[in-house]
Amino acid sequence: MPKKDLLTPFQYDKSIFSKRSSQTQAQKKAKPGNYKETLKRLWKYLAINKSLLIWVVIMVVISSAMGLLGPYLVGYVIDHYIVEDATANLLTLLVMLGIIYLLFSLSTWYQNYWMIGIAQKTVFTLRTNLFAHLQKLPIPFFDKRQHGELMSRVTNDIENISSTLNSSVIQVISSVLTLAGTLGVMLWMSPLLTLLTLTIVPLMFFGMKWITNRTGKLFKEQQKNLGELNGYIEETISGQRIVKAFSQEEKVINEFLEKGEKLRTAGFWAQTYSGFIPKLMNGLNNLSFAIIAGVGGILAINGWVSIGTIVIFTEYSRQFTRPLNDLANQFNTLLSAIAGAERVFDILDEEEEYQNEEALDELSSIKGEVIFENVSFEYEEGGKTLKDISISVMPGETAAFVGPTGAGKTTIINLLSRFYEVNAGKIYLDGTDISRIKKESMREHMGFVLQDPFLFQGTVMDNIRYGRLDGTDEEVVEAAKLANAHSFIMKLPKKYETVLNQDGSGISQGQRQLLSIARAFLANPSILILDEATSSIDTVTELKIQEALQKLMVGRTSFVIAHRLNTIRQADKIFVLQDGRMTEKGTHEQLMKKKGFYYELNQGLAAVGEHVTS
Repeated sequence: MPKKDLLTPFQYDKSIFSKRSSQTQAQKKAKPGNYKETLKRLWKYLAINKSLLIWVVIMVVISSAMGLLGPYLVGYVIDHYIVEDATANLLTLLVMLGIIYLLFSLSTWYQNYWMIGIAQKTVFTLRTNLFAHLQKLPIPFFDKRQHGELMSRVTNDIENISSTLNSSVIQVISSVLTLAGTLGVMLWMSPLLTLLTLTIVPLMFFGMKWITNRTGKLFKEQQKNLGELNGYIEETISGQRIVKAFSQEEKVINEFLEKGEKLRTAGFWAQTYSGFIPKLMNGLNNLSFAIIAGVGGILAINGWVSIGTIVIFTEYSRQFTRPLNDLANQFNTLLSAIAGAERVFDILDEEEEYQNEEALDELSSIKGEVIFENVSFEYEEGGKTLKDISISVMPGETAAFVGPTGAGKTTIINLLSRFYEVNAGKIYLDGTDISRIKKESMREHMGFVLQDPFLFQGTVMDNIRYGRLDGTDEEVVEAAKLANAHSFIMKLPKKYETVLNQDGSGISQGQRQLLSIARAFLANPSILILDEATSSIDTVTELKIQEALQKLMVGRTSFVIAHRLNTIRQADKIFVLQDGRMTEKGTHEQLMKKKGFYYELNQGLAAVGEHVTS
């Protein structure tokens, strides 16, 4: 017997995950819209529980057999004990009939119980694989998609698969077995009545084909619209401050209604067409019953068949059309699940960021020498963001990047951290082309302090420890002290155990930035990347952040994008970018003597004590 413990938390099938990752491009291109291919891939997940599935099939066979044997015994009792008015052995047959229906009930209960476990474990594996795969996708993937739409695939689409597996798999197996068994017994008992029963099959086939040709597309459209609506909801909730600041509540409501109307329309017609199926099947079922009863009555009157045979056939005719009805209903449910599965597999087929890195170098330590050699890059074809950039930064130096918005400052950081890959040229780290270094290995030696510090829902301690998960409590506290964050943390209700809401709401922007600096201290990186780390900060907090950043940059190669004059002045090298090209480079003093673009920025903005870049 199978074990009751069907679910093992925090595990997923790595073998399927690794096999899927190595799919060829040809396989990927063949998948979309291919129901057969999608079902085969779903089966690979179900097959993880192959032994338990065998038990389910056994229970389905038993229940199907009992379902066939029950009506036969009823007809036998009518012919031999009611029509012939005999009572011998009647009690024995009635007990047998009771045992048959008891076995039918037990086998049905067990097959449902085990199938629910299989379905939940399958969906758990699929959802875990999907979530794990999302963590391995490159940044450009997320830049091009709504986050809410991706969330819909992890939740709604997989839940759709779950509900289908819970019911449809058993129903399909049971229906096929019941159809085959019923047809076999009916042919054995009366080929003529069987032929009459089968007259409704062509009507069922053409009716089903007409309906499913329409519902398949509609269910796909429904899932697509649901994903888009979820994406829009996530976007507007995240941007509530902007919505309210510009009084755009009515606009977002109207856009929501527009997207909701698309979902409603697709859902309405999908459910309307699929609703025709039970009506069609019930009508044909009644037609079959009438044919058997009418023709069978004539045959019985003429003595060609017994009354018991007619009773058996009327029940079997229902048992023959009922599986067809069930298959038709499940087919629509299956179409909806396949539409969801295709959206899930569409994500799983995206190429991983760390794919094919086995032969690349792994860094145990780095000095921090960075060289850009004639680097060019474009986010989209035909619109170059960087053009022939060459820079050299030695270990321990601080390099600052200055220029107007869109000049390519952040793009340089994205290329160095390999969030994006260069289109032309080379980037070297300690003399090694970074395309020959494993991304994860390289990033382990980098620390990031960004303009918008992201904090996870959890304690202050956990958020700082995110920089290095094996950091001790003492090391976390020391990092907070170095980042000038310790004093405000100690004023929080539970100090380091204070739970922050998602994205750190509940503390100020400056305090969130200090925590992100503490996180970087704990990570102890060789290369430090500061991207507008002091923007939108009040003067008092800025002083604390500046002091913390100065301590953090000591002994590290630092890349700074900033618009505070004091940060720029202290850099060892300043690179001025305009329209994706490097127009000036040097120290603060050297660039001021040239009286170029950098000089003009300083003169204009220093006069009002403002930023060095816009």
